[in-house]
Amino acid sequence: MKMVTMCPFKRVFSVGYIVVSQSTSPSVRYLSAGKCLRSSKKGSPYSSVDTDRYSSLVKSVMSFKTSSQTPESLLEEDEHIYGPAANAQAPSTAKIRLPKILHPLLKCDQTADEEEPELGSPLRILLTRGPGRSAVPSVTRILQQTLSPEQIFYLDRWKKRMIAELGEEGFRLYSQRLFSQGKRFHLAVEKTITADETKKDEGLSEYPADVQGYMRSISHILEDVSAVRAIESTVQHDTLDYLGVVDCVARYRGVLCVIDWKTSEKPKPFLSNTYDNPCQVAAYAGALNNDENYNYQVNCGLIVVAYKDGSPAHAHQLNSELMSDYWNSWLLRLEDYKEQRSSSSSEKQPKI
Repeated sequence: MKMVTMCPFKRVFSVGYIVVSQSTSPSVRYLSAGKCLRSSKKGSPYSSVDTDRYSSLVKSVMSFKTSSQTPESLLEEDEHIYGPAANAQAPSTAKIRLPKILHPLLKCDQTADEEEPELGSPLRILLTRGPGRSAVPSVTRILQQTLSPEQIFYLDRWKKRMIAELGEEGFRLYSQRLFSQGKRFHLAVEKTITADETKKDEGLSEYPADVQGYMRSISHILEDVSAVRAIESTVQHDTLDYLGVVDCVARYRGVLCVIDWKTSEKPKPFLSNTYDNPCQVAAYAGALNNDENYNYQVNCGLIVVAYKDGSPAHAHQLNSELMSDYWNSWLLRLEDYKEQRSSSSSEKQPKI
């Protein structure tokens, strides 16, 4: 037993972990736990950690060497990649660009068709390039002539990669094969959706071998397509001066839509994967709504992406709100195209 002198008035005896405090007054004695006289310091939360288990991790962290790069070297690297910092521009606060003239998607005196029954055979107006129509640009041409720099970059890179793999002649044949295959696919779709009910279940064997996978891919989509009004038919917007050939106008799940059939070698599960296709569909709808050959209005669209391996096609629906947004995008592309043509014409004129 060890005696510890705490103050002139008390003597404290420590027996193991129990402290006995003895007052100089014989009437006062008490016992208390040792921790009451110890500091209130708490134990480390890591005291129970298995240090042997994590010793290698701790060693690797403690021995990690800091990067040899300095702020100066990082700045030099950034300047090499992104250019001098002095040339950096503040984030753009420009307003969203809007068309100079907001032409309506629908005719002002008409509304979108909802309940009128479809009767007779689907309308088909062949595209003619005779006198009076030869100068009218197509939707496809306008979109191709107004690609963004980013779109041009990726398109050129894809083309160079394909030429490097197939060669110039191989790439030309590949492009021709894709075009012919697309035409056969469209003919197969047309045959299916215009056939009477007794012939719709004849099977895939009736189609060319290279499109059977595509037809299998869209089979579940075709089940919801009905009341076909137009197929492979020309539409023209006389006011805005452009034309196009719409793949199909029909009801999809009861809603009248401009339908565009697409094929792809890669999955396109999102609308953003379809690039300019929504803009193309909106352009067709706007032309149809302003073409006197069609006595109805359409403000919805459908883009169907079919796959050669028979995987279920992706159907991207464009409701009236989306169609309105893409219609404005199309008007901007049309403005850009006309400005390009105007600039090109002025450059060709001889200076006086």
